[in-house]
Amino acid sequence: MFDTICAISTARGVGAISIIRVSGPQAISKVAQIFTGKDLNKVPSHTIHYGHIINNNELIDEVLISVLKAPKTYTMEDMVEINTHGGIASTKKVLETVLGTGIRLALPGEFTKRAFLNGRIDLTRAEAVENLINSQTDLERKLALNTVDGKVAKKIKKVRDIIVNLMANIEVNIDYPEYEDALVITLENLPPRLKEIKIELEKLLEESKIGKIINQGIKVAIIGRPNVGKSSLLNAMLKENKAIVTDIAGTTRDIVEGEIELKGIRLKFIDTAGIRKTTDIVEKIGVDKSFEAILNADLVIHVLNNNELLTEEDQELINKLKDKTHITYVNKNDLPTKLDLVNKDNVVYGNTTKEEGIEDLKNKIIEIFDLEAINTSNLELASSTRVINLIKEALNSINSALENVAKKIPVDMIAIDIKKAWDLLGEVTGEAYQDELLDTLFSKFCLGK
Repeated sequence: MFDTICAISTARGVGAISIIRVSGPQAISKVAQIFTGKDLNKVPSHTIHYGHIINNNELIDEVLISVLKAPKTYTMEDMVEINTHGGIASTKKVLETVLGTGIRLALPGEFTKRAFLNGRIDLTRAEAVENLINSQTDLERKLALNTVDGKVAKKIKKVRDIIVNLMANIEVNIDYPEYEDALVITLENLPPRLKEIKIELEKLLEESKIGKIINQGIKVAIIGRPNVGKSSLLNAMLKENKAIVTDIAGTTRDIVEGEIELKGIRLKFIDTAGIRKTTDIVEKIGVDKSFEAILNADLVIHVLNNNELLTEEDQELINKLKDKTHITYVNKNDLPTKLDLVNKDNVVYGNTTKEEGIEDLKNKIIEIFDLEAINTSNLELASSTRVINLIKEALNSINSALENVAKKIPVDMIAIDIKKAWDLLGEVTGEAYQDELLDTLFSKFCLGK
């Protein structure tokens, strides 16, 4: 934390400019050593200066340098940003020259890690920075931007404040029983306070379902027997020939993936191998992967043929999908009907060769996941798996506290569960954290951020 780091902050490749970011106590003085122009040590903060980068009297590049002095910087340290000509050779040579001054190459996400450790942002905002960089839809961008602005952290803080006030009351009761002005927390008046916390946490988790869909998209597995039109359906949804289509059963032996955007949400399609009993070792591996895809999918599209009776394998699949969000796509609607479905909920009829029923299928997905409502939500939502899991654990601790109240466990023992919930929510924002967590979290960031 006390050394000076640097990294390329722009994407690698040919472009008009590249930016090399430097942060740390020697950022300004070290860059000043290789810069011809104004003395960077004497210029005001938040100013830009024209000049050249030199190395042993060799002209490296013509640059613009931004000087940003602590604490009003991204990392809250002194920072310098070198705007050099774009291109691999120029950028690489300037970076080599900067490193030659003794400045260290930054680790992935190290600038944002310093911003967190120096107290500028919390962990939810740090994660959102990476999500903002990687956002592929406008909804993802808006969601990340709201989190960067600290709106999710404020909701977590609100719940932590309720918990800490309750904990403080309990502590006063235990340590200062003679203090008469404090509310005495008993097994009778504790449940309403715990239920208030429980409601707030459940609300956060309910909202997070929308956040997760926006941030991670919807995983859609297309399943069915061989030769029912799964690959053709995938190609029709993607409007490209992603999967091989033939009349030979068992053509698709591995997972084929594709992605589209629907109402601002990414749909991640997986075309699976045809599910049937087989002695072919390779095909069997594909079938096993198909069952795995069903388990991991948010939505399953079960493809059946209109002109075929239900087989034993079809019925087995239908039974497996009873507790899974699914749509039945009945293909070949132009042929005589032999298919007899008992459950006709969420059934779409169409023809993959004529691309019929595709819009109906999309509309059914919009209806099931209420994508229209997502577009109008406030997007102040938890969305990362880490955050959602921590909120779930905190809720489990509060539920445990309520169960212990019912068992007449002493209040000072129940306080352990309450404190655990408070600590877990502290991990969400980073008010409580482990070094290993930070290393894992920021290692996913790109260099220069």
